[in-house]
Amino acid sequence: MTYPIRPIDESEWPVYFPVLEEAFGWTPHPQQRERFKAETEFDRTLAAFDGDVIVGTTAVLSLTMTVPGGRLPVAGVTSVSVLPSHRRRGILSALMRRQLADIRERGESVAALYASETVIYGRYGYGRASHELSFHINKAGSAFVKNAPADPSLRIRVATPADVRPDLERVFASVATRRPGRYDRQPHAWDAVLADEEFDQRGNGPLRSVLAEDDGGVRGYALFRIKGGWEANGLPAGELKLQELEATDPAAYALLWRNVLDRDLVAKIEAGSRPVDDPLIALIADQRQLRAGWADDLWVRVVEVDKALAARAYSAPVDVVIEVEDDVCPWNAGRWRLTADPTGAECKQVEDEPDVTLPVAALGSAYLGDGLLVESLEAGLLREHSSGSVRALATAMSWNPKPWCGLVF
Repeated sequence: MTYPIRPIDESEWPVYFPVLEEAFGWTPHPQQRERFKAETEFDRTLAAFDGDVIVGTTAVLSLTMTVPGGRLPVAGVTSVSVLPSHRRRGILSALMRRQLADIRERGESVAALYASETVIYGRYGYGRASHELSFHINKAGSAFVKNAPADPSLRIRVATPADVRPDLERVFASVATRRPGRYDRQPHAWDAVLADEEFDQRGNGPLRSVLAEDDGGVRGYALFRIKGGWEANGLPAGELKLQELEATDPAAYALLWRNVLDRDLVAKIEAGSRPVDDPLIALIADQRQLRAGWADDLWVRVVEVDKALAARAYSAPVDVVIEVEDDVCPWNAGRWRLTADPTGAECKQVEDEPDVTLPVAALGSAYLGDGLLVESLEAGLLREHSSGSVRALATAMSWNPKPWCGLVF
């Protein structure tokens, strides 16, 4: 059977959104449903139909994302679902292929997503491009190293998050350009970050904030919730759930973390979704006390090889012919010469013998600067024809700081 695919208009939202609810086993509060609708770009939705019934969905958010050396328009893929009654019929594949063609037509050379299931998206050329850590810190073991930065001009201010939203937005905008994977937050994204209805709290208390500031203004912020609790012997057992901590400089960063870690009546600090090179790792004297857990973050898809590779910066010189395998976006398949150094890059299609042959997902994995090219070579997942070419490519594409997005879209 064939399932026609087309964008929906706003009037079809009441029959589009329930497909997401069913596929994800999710029953959002009506206000959450309205927030989701507010961020939806209806001309960038796709729905698959079985007769008059929507049986599959996907959508794109038009993002501006930091990549190594600059910022790019990136297609933020979201809302991917198929009804359980219509699985294994090729609907997802048809949706993803149509979406990638639409993204190319829009002129976006890169797509990115958060994967609900990590085994799915490699089939469509997405590679795991960034990672995150979660910290589980006991307050008693959170001392800093002796030379932790400090600035006597800084002070902490407690504030209601909604009241200081402009300050939060300014700080975030200033730091988002520093790290690959971060994207500009539109008003609806900030609405979600600062949402504080009872169903948003999930039993963890109201959203709180502290600011690090001096006479010149705010230099950082932390957003968190505190779930109070006591042990049977009367000792405090509160848990602080850190949502965000952003700072423009090391002293403000250290002061905010110290304030979070030193909270009275709190015994444990849970900090989910932190970058893998979080400076806290260097600040904590006993790094084992972080009890870090690892997970994937962004998955990236190179939609147009030449445009994408020429649009980012490189950490070292490289001149390599890459044979790309891509059966989903056939316009990418072929041989491409990448010539790049820290001053610029060029990528063009050639007929020269390749130095390396790789699946397009490997380029997506490496695109933001923390890929697995050498590991994939050693695992036998790509082929090197010229000795050292994979290591040279991996070195050139590497970047610091490491990529991290930090906010699901």
